[in-house]
Amino acid sequence: MKLNKAIAVYFSPTGNSRKCALATAGVIGRNIEEIDLTKTVSFNESMKFDINDFIVFSAPVYGGRLFKGFAEKLSNMNGNFAKCIGIVTYGNRDYDDALLEMKNILIDKNFIPLGFGAIVGRHTYGQIQVDRPNNADLENCRVLAKGVLEKIEKGIFSIPDVKGNFPYKDGGNGGSFYPQTEDTCKKCGLCAKSCPQGAISFDDFKTIDTNKCISCFRCIRICPFGSKVMNTKEYIEFADMFSQKLSVPKEDEIFV
Repeated sequence: MKLNKAIAVYFSPTGNSRKCALATAGVIGRNIEEIDLTKTVSFNESMKFDINDFIVFSAPVYGGRLFKGFAEKLSNMNGNFAKCIGIVTYGNRDYDDALLEMKNILIDKNFIPLGFGAIVGRHTYGQIQVDRPNNADLENCRVLAKGVLEKIEKGIFSIPDVKGNFPYKDGGNGGSFYPQTEDTCKKCGLCAKSCPQGAISFDDFKTIDTNKCISCFRCIRICPFGSKVMNTKEYIEFADMFSQKLSVPKEDEIFV
């Protein structure tokens, strides 16, 4: 079969999932269309794909599940039996039921997922695998894509099994640590404009709606002045403990 184009669809607050999506899609086609679901708090548009499109879906794991906001956005899509790959990125703990959840959603929305990957990336908290996804991880994404292309060339369209349990564990809600703002804030507004949940006030850029914040720490990562921080005693103690607990690097897993 002839593929029309490669499309990378991702939710990627700190860039891990985007890197994996683009590395994977780059094997499928040179001209990659990007659909960044990080930028929109709500996504009500019904999106339908062509049967000859190839889509790479990529999103982070939150508490062993897909982030609920990403899952909701996928529910508005119609795959029209387009072939695809599903990838979850996780912070070196475990991806639990997230990959199975993605698989089931994609099938339900009329996609044909031919491969899956669970790729390690930097954890939001602490100092955990801070250099990942690295070149080796991205190469595993490319290996995944090549394996799927080989299946297509052979006329094999079987959907692989993945790890996970159903009913799914509780998760997908984000974290419980909310960034603080230091007096060095210049009120440039980049944090509020970039927040995937619209949780940061445009009035003072300091007030954070904890009902919306998912603790993705995107604002901390992108602040040009280092004014968004996470310096509470509770967080520092937890991050130190968690960093030690998850110090042994996990290996990526791919399923074709």
